[in-house]
Amino acid sequence: MDLGINGRVALVMGASKGIGRGIAEVLAREGAKVAVASRSRERLDAVVEELGPDVAAFVADAGDLERLRELPGEVEAALGPIDILVANTGGPPTGGPLDNSVEEWEAAYRSLVLGVRVLVETVLPGMRERGWGRIVNVGSNSTVEPVPTLAISNSVRQATVGFLKTLSREVAADGITVNTVITGKFATERLADIAGSMAKAEQEARKTVPAGRLGLPEEFGDLVAFLASDRAAYVNGTTIPIDGGLLRSV
Repeated sequence: MDLGINGRVALVMGASKGIGRGIAEVLAREGAKVAVASRSRERLDAVVEELGPDVAAFVADAGDLERLRELPGEVEAALGPIDILVANTGGPPTGGPLDNSVEEWEAAYRSLVLGVRVLVETVLPGMRERGWGRIVNVGSNSTVEPVPTLAISNSVRQATVGFLKTLSREVAADGITVNTVITGKFATERLADIAGSMAKAEQEARKTVPAGRLGLPEEFGDLVAFLASDRAAYVNGTTIPIDGGLLRSV
């Protein structure tokens, strides 16, 4: 299937590892020019070396709003105007409803909500002018079925989904789609840290995930690539789970 994204410019946040890296890998494979961003220059350089000449690295912290305002302009100078924005940020600290400090809640809101808003505000005018754009948010199944140990994620990520759902109705007529993909249990460092190790995460997945295994980051990337494509032009304002059947809700 030709996704129609060959030559499109994509900015993937949090792309030095895990799901973000998996997304960048698939988009590059489909012919997109990919800007990968994260806090780690060393990890980003490894991604660029692996994925090839149409991938460029940019150091940026999702919680640094001033840096995020500058980033799209740097990407445009290097690769061209951004057609595809993938908003992806590492998960906030674990904990119950009152276990984390107010400062930790504020930091999560800054990176997961305000950071996304700043990026959208910066790239949206160009997308509207060109009459084409794709915004894909990487969310969590905790927004649908709250996890007791992920109180910040349960709460703050819902604000991001609400913002993007509202935006989706305003930009649809401009040829721009806005969607969220919510993740279940994927083979990432984040999940291994929560579970205690990757082996424990895999063991737990065999018991709790109907598919009987962890998801692979590139499988997540396949869905994001479709949502970023010409073929998904009528998919807008949705929240789509990719979790091997983990969610129990309809």
